[in-house]
Amino acid sequence: MVTLSVIVPFYNVQTYALDTLGSLRANAREDFEFILVDDASTDGTADILRRARDEIPGVVLRRHEQNQGLATARNTGLDASRGRYVTFLDGDDWLAPGHCAGLVAAMDRLGCDFIRTDHVQCTARSRTVRRVPYGLRDVPAHPRDAILPVTRTTSVDYPYAWAGAYHRRLVDRGLLHFTDGLRTAEDRPWIWRLHREAESFAVVGLLGVFYRRGVASSLTQIGDLRQLDFIRAFDQVLEETARDPEADTLLPKAVRTYCALISHHLATMSKFEPAVARRLLDMSSAALHRMPQDILKETFDSMDTDRSARLRRLRRRPLTGAGAAA
Repeated sequence: MVTLSVIVPFYNVQTYALDTLGSLRANAREDFEFILVDDASTDGTADILRRARDEIPGVVLRRHEQNQGLATARNTGLDASRGRYVTFLDGDDWLAPGHCAGLVAAMDRLGCDFIRTDHVQCTARSRTVRRVPYGLRDVPAHPRDAILPVTRTTSVDYPYAWAGAYHRRLVDRGLLHFTDGLRTAEDRPWIWRLHREAESFAVVGLLGVFYRRGVASSLTQIGDLRQLDFIRAFDQVLEETARDPEADTLLPKAVRTYCALISHHLATMSKFEPAVARRLLDMSSAALHRMPQDILKETFDSMDTDRSARLRRLRRRPLTGAGAAA
């Protein structure tokens, strides 16, 4: 029986793939499987993964004929997985030796639907520990209790799928798959759904995921239309949260986080191509008009002056056909 499935999408990361695969080898165990999903890479990644299939115990290889994005690649891995527990890794990141065994031990000990872990952010030679924004450790809790308060960073603001492990029953309940086709922010609707609908979670003190920032091929570094999928992702968050029995309590948090993301993208707009920047303005303005206006006003009033002013100006922007249709 497979105890743990590790799902790792790859797309044009030949520079980093050997480090990633080496860390999987250092975590190999006879009851672990490593599901490698090649999302139609056009560099040497595919050859590296084919060699890994023959050299690393437990490797299962899947390949997309056309590039479909991280969300769909993770879903391909989920559909192929057999483990009692599931975790994720990105193709340019890596794990400390023994991290997977630590995840399994924590899941066995706590019996939760899912656990969340801290991680190490790696930018060039710099290393920074990023912690789950939840105070209790090694104590099972209700996931809804980690969504609020509205004005503080909470667990739904720490959306990284690879920072944790998840029980098979979440797959069976339809809670672990991602929204197909989302190219960025795919983990935002996903983490909100987990915290609204799962029954138990815990934060554990494992520190074994190394997250590589500043990769040139990463979507966070590329200013094209795929970046704007954050709007579709957070529209989904608002739509699903609005149907929740506790929508009145949870929607202000969702609106505030959406506004913070819009403000962040506006502040970094220089990285976008001019046509994409204009579309960002149009789509963001339309998004503000779609939000519950009473909650939006409260959000603006509670934000710092710079962000509030930036968003108020954007809301006054005339709606265009492209923005209104987004």
